[in-house]
Amino acid sequence: MTNDGRRLRGSRSREAILERAVSLASVEGLDGLTLGRLAAATGTSKSGFFAHWAGKEQLQLDAVEWAARQWSEHVVAPALRAPAGVRRLFALHEARLRFYGDGVLPGGCFFFTAQVEFDDRPGPVRDRVARALGEWQAFLQRQVTEAVELGELARDVDPAQLAYEIDALGEMVVTHSRLHDGAASLLHARRAVLQRLRALCPDPTLLPEDGHDS
Repeated sequence: MTNDGRRLRGSRSREAILERAVSLASVEGLDGLTLGRLAAATGTSKSGFFAHWAGKEQLQLDAVEWAARQWSEHVVAPALRAPAGVRRLFALHEARLRFYGDGVLPGGCFFFTAQVEFDDRPGPVRDRVARALGEWQAFLQRQVTEAVELGELARDVDPAQLAYEIDALGEMVVTHSRLHDGAASLLHARRAVLQRLRALCPDPTLLPEDGHDS
């Protein structure tokens, strides 16, 4: 029981640190994650910190893993409750916008910051960020493909192209909502994808009528 309790406390401590690390990195980037700073921010002793991570790169890699898990919990899981097809595709976009609008991360999006920081820096961290972004794109593309197969999107829709457009419109919110009018950015991004999907859907009544309806 004692060993189990220690492992549980260790796991909780590690998860609390990673949660804080992803939050900080969404603003300052992964290079801003120094072991000393995170130890101070989380009230963890440096010796306790090194029990979890031997170096900065492993901490960065684990932060990417945590961010991917967070994205799955906040964006993917809620959308999967919607019916397969065009409604689930739009639910994914709405869940993403809700993630940004609710301010889950102070910087808006961990992966937006990470890809800008590491896009031209070869190495394990860049590879892991690229893989996470690729998996998201592939997931979006599968939802488009399924909607086409269900007859809820026109048969001549290019899944890769439409997935790219939806992703780009979601990503634009990250910068526009912070530099300009956040509420307007969210509304425009929601409406743009909604109108695109309704135009491609043989039965547009499956979707809300405009950018205000839920």
